[in-house]
Amino acid sequence: MQIGKKTLALPLIQGGMGIGVSLGNLAGHVARAGAMGVISTANPGYHELDFWTNPREANRRALTEEVKKAKELARGAGLVAINAMVATADYVAAVQTAIAAGVDAIISGAGLPLDLPALAEGKNVLLAPVVSGGRAASAICRMWQKRYCRLPDFVVLEGADAGGHLGFTRQELETRTAKPLSALLAEVREALAPFGGIPVFVAGSVASGTDMRRYTEEGAAGAQIATPFITTEECDASQAYKEVFLRAEPQDICLVDSPVGMPGRALRTPLLARLAREGRIAPRRCINCLTPCKPAETRYCITHALIEAVRGNVEEGLFFCGSGAGKARAIVPVKTLIDEWMKAWRNA
Repeated sequence: MQIGKKTLALPLIQGGMGIGVSLGNLAGHVARAGAMGVISTANPGYHELDFWTNPREANRRALTEEVKKAKELARGAGLVAINAMVATADYVAAVQTAIAAGVDAIISGAGLPLDLPALAEGKNVLLAPVVSGGRAASAICRMWQKRYCRLPDFVVLEGADAGGHLGFTRQELETRTAKPLSALLAEVREALAPFGGIPVFVAGSVASGTDMRRYTEEGAAGAQIATPFITTEECDASQAYKEVFLRAEPQDICLVDSPVGMPGRALRTPLLARLAREGRIAPRRCINCLTPCKPAETRYCITHALIEAVRGNVEEGLFFCGSGAGKARAIVPVKTLIDEWMKAWRNA
């Protein structure tokens, strides 16, 4: 599959998962299998000794190393990308750091990445916004074309059943009145039609290679999946983190409000129960990682919650997930997972 000036052997993207869930090891092994591996730029330096005193330098240093690790593991196969959230305070530095380290693609959401082309000007890197509907896709294309004479190389469409932060209102998610992914795909493809054949990768409600085949038959270029990669041997999270997902059941999934300013989907844990009882857990310390977050008012520190999760602290951790969580019962190699998906996709 040709995407811009680069080639992707398999129509599959591993979704970015922070903090520390998808770093260089997972992304590199996904790319080695021929797909697109994605490193999350959400505080990749969380394990650095100076993270809480010098977070920006720790994150840049770690991100450089994780991109290099992924590229080395890939051995020239697949593509290595980052997922960078517009809502993060260090967004610009993260994008520029990843480009300097040799990343192949930038996937950007949690806000409209209207100025992303300026950060990548003159660089051989693919650019992809994350959208939740046709209006956002059209607005981004029109802005990029007008300001930078550039269009997205591909688009990631995240439906209402995706994991992590979601581009829908809480009411739409609770009442399940958001448009289904098939309808959103048709809407986005219509919005992109005036700009040529921009590939669209769908996310959310894609539970198997068979599902992926259905969406590609409807016009998608492929799919982005994240939660299934958590229970792989190569996932960068701790063993304890992975075991939380092995024990999870579908009824453990719930909606949460994030300091990012968007609703999200996660597993029900003691942290969320405590928030329901107490209303707020005051941050112990703050590194000003999110532009929308007001430390004096925020209900909890998402950075602390995600770090505790990736380390396996069930009591204090926030475990983001997609609507398909609760199905994994074994930890498997990345290649085995991808081979199973591709076999189902081809034979569906």
